[in-house]
Formats: sequence, C-alpha cells, structure tokens
Amino acid sequence: MRIGEAAFDSRRLAELVPLGEAAFRERRGRSAGPRTEVAAAFVAYLRRLGAPEAALKAARRLARPGVPVVATGQQAGLLGGPALTFYKAHSALGRAGREGVAVFWVASQDHDTEEVAGLCLLDRSERLLAERLPLPVGPPVGRIPFAPYRERLKAWLADFDGDPEARAAVLAALAPAAGYAEAFARLLVFAFGERGLLPLDPMAPEFAPLFVPLLARELDDPLGSVAALAEGAAALKARGFRPTLGRPPGATNLFLEDEEGTRRLLFYRRGRFWDGRRSYTRADLRAVLEADPARLTPAAALRPVFQDALLASAGFVVGPGELAYVAELAPVYRHHGVPMPAVLPRLRAVVVEPPVARILARYRLDAWRAAEDPEAALDARLAGLLAEASGAEAALERARASVGEAEARLAAFEPTLVPAAGRVRRRLDAEFERLFKKLARARRNRQAVLAAQAERLKKHLRPCGKPQEAALPYLNFYLKHGERALFALAEAPLSGRAVIAL
Repeated sequence: MRIGEAAFDSRRLAELVPLGEAAFRERRGRSAGPRTEVAAAFVAYLRRLGAPEAALKAARRLARPGVPVVATGQQAGLLGGPALTFYKAHSALGRAGREGVAVFWVASQDHDTEEVAGLCLLDRSERLLAERLPLPVGPPVGRIPFAPYRERLKAWLADFDGDPEARAAVLAALAPAAGYAEAFARLLVFAFGERGLLPLDPMAPEFAPLFVPLLARELDDPLGSVAALAEGAAALKARGFRPTLGRPPGATNLFLEDEEGTRRLLFYRRGRFWDGRRSYTRADLRAVLEADPARLTPAAALRPVFQDALLASAGFVVGPGELAYVAELAPVYRHHGVPMPAVLPRLRAVVVEPPVARILARYRLDAWRAAEDPEAALDARLAGLLAEASGAEAALERARASVGEAEARLAAFEPTLVPAAGRVRRRLDAEFERLFKKLARARRNRQAVLAAQAERLKKHLRPCGKPQEAALPYLNFYLKHGERALFALAEAPLSGRAVIAL
C-alpha cells in the first residue's frame, strides 16, 4: 500500500512515527536547550540576506531555552518553487505560533537539478508560460550561480501580464542573489520574513560547519544508519505499507562532491569509501570535512535527522509524498540519538481567481473536485443539462403528437372543421420544427461552452498537466494580485484542503 494523505490518520503508521496534534503538543512542551551557535548562524545568514527585523528577532529567540521549533523544507525551485512550498512555510509558521520558531530547510544539497529548473506561470491574459533553465547536471543546487540566469528570468517576467509593482518587488528581492539556492532563500524572506520564517541553507558558510560532528559520526559508522533504515523499511512493510528509501548494496547515506563538482553517492567496503571513480580513506574524508564541510552531504534518509539534530525540532511539516519516506526513519533517528519530532501535515490548497470563481458558481461545482478532474466535474453538469434538454424534446414531441390527435378527433366530430384544423396543424408543425432546431443548436452551444469552460478550469487548476499546487509558484498569484495574495495565504488553515479565494 502506498502512503497517501489519509495515512496521517493511520494508527498503523502512528505505531512507527509520532503523528499529528497529540504528538506535537507533547513535544512542544518539552524543554529544548539553548541553540546558541545555531541562533548566531541564523542571525549572520539572515543579515546577509537582508532579512527584516521580525526574522532576526525569531533567530535570536532560538538562543533561549524551551523555544519550540517547527521545521519544514523543499528543493530550491525557480521563483520559490511550486505553491506547495509556500503552503509548507505557512503551516510551519502557524504551528510554531508566536512563542515558537519556524525553520525552512533549503534543500541546496540536492543535485537533481531537473526538478528545480522548470517554471510554469499563468498570467492575467490566461497565457500559460512554461519555461526551463539549462542548469548543469551533477553539482548540488547550492553550487550553481544565479547570475547566468538572472536576465533570462527578468525577460520571462517582463513578458508576464501582471502587476508591474509586484514584478519589480520580486526582481528587487532577487537582485543581490549570488547563488541559485540563495535566490530561493531570498524569496522566502521576501514572502515570509515579516512573519518570522527562518530559511536554513545547509551549504551556506554560516551553517555548514555545524553539521561536521554529525557527518563525522557517519564516517565512523558508515553502514550503521543504512542498517537502521532497513529496520524502518521492514517495520513499515510489516504494517502493509510500501517502503520507498531502498539503498544499493554497500551504499552509505552520504554523498561526496568530487573535485569536478559532481555530487556522488559514497559506498563503503573493507574500511574504504568509493564514489564510483576513486576510493578514499576515512582520514581523506575527514580532511574534506575540515577544508570544506559542504562537500560531504547527507542522503534523503539522513537529511531530516540532521535537520532535527541541529534544531531539536518539536514538529516537522510534510506533505503526503514526504510522509512516505519519513515513516521509515524512526530507527535512523534512534541510531543518531535524536528525538523524532511530531510529523504534521501541510496545508493543501487550491487558489480560486475570479474567472474560476464565476465558473464554479455558475455550475455549482466544488473547487477541489474541479481541481482533481475539471472535465469530469463539468461532464456531470453537462449530463444533467443534456437530460433536461432531452426531457424538453420529449415534451415537445408529445405536444406535437397531441395536435395530430386533436385534428383526428375534430374530423370525427365535425368533418367541415378538417381544413381549418389542417392549416393550424401545418403552422404548428413548422413552429415545432423551428423550436427543435433551436433546441439542437442550444444543446451544441452548451456543449461547446462547457468544453471551453473545462479547458479554462484545467488551465487554472491543473496547469501544465499537474495539480495547481505542484505546478504554479505561489508567487504567480502575487505577480497578478500583489500583497493581497500573501494576505490571503496568511489567513488560510494550517492543514487539510483549503480554497484560497483571490
């Protein structure tokens, strides 16, 4: 069984990992020690990003004992990544509350650049603009400079039919960015800095040294976390769920960025490490850590553990897809001696703009049903309308037949009335024919209108063939509606399915 949204309420899954509100309340009340070094790193990083005082204040709050942290994260996508990125940030901020701190892990260590190179925008003219940058393959996203792509992004946004002031504000936020991951972090600060969100780029020089003790421990026991992961996968499988984080034979949970800048998985055998091209001793890799700790990075099974070891997180906001692998990680947390945070569902949302709102209201459609399958939602409405048309057609046929019946009865009663009755019947037959033709034309028009409405819904709710929250950046709506889009998100629920009306 695949893990999906409903699994957040699964008792079988709750036996493996702490899920939901009760687990979060318990962990939120635990006293976490002061994170003095972490707080200082955040302050330095945020100052470099030009973050507002609200974010700096939240960073300083980390140095106080007992402050709960709620973490979340996502790949460093273009223009802030898909809207679900902002939904995670919003959920984490809401869970943290005023006395807590929300941290967003910028997955700068990820080398799957295909996932962060693309962009789909829908402008005021309802043009879909699908774009893709030629990012290099192999290096971590955190090593990719932003400068080569700055002008191209500016050209895309110049072609976007939106609010000129909003476009200028986004470009101003991106202007100082040196790297691709930094551009992403700056947009998080732009959208959520006043709400106190703290982006954390593990490859940034302010943070990378803080992970050295955890990485050194992995080097000392490179297959220990792999065995722990296998234990978690077995426990998940025993409860009827499908594990997702398999490891090839001999693989560790570490990647090394080689001298050419390519991130490679490390294997371990008989006291030596191997990245597919050359071998290393433990001393070699410790020297790498000392020279540039950002070159040694955790695999997916270690990333949340490293995050929560650094932050002592009380909650971890994830989507259904991430829950599928987080569910395997309890033994990995125990292996590193890190308390596992409560796993919390993120907000899922569909943004409804005025054109879509009018279609939904006209046909009495549910926004989420329409988002899942716009054509099916309107097909159901079309079936009802066609049934009404067929009913009207049948009623007209009966009415026309009744005219013929009246003529026959008149003939039986008074034959002299037959010529007059015939003239009336012929006139009515002609009117009936005209009405039938109009009904047929109205039926065709209604089908064409509904087909066009379905295409319009698809463009808004399933743009570029994906669910809206996975296709459009949330900044797409900011670029059209300005600050109103961010205010509307701030008012949204923290979890579950929501409709954000703009």
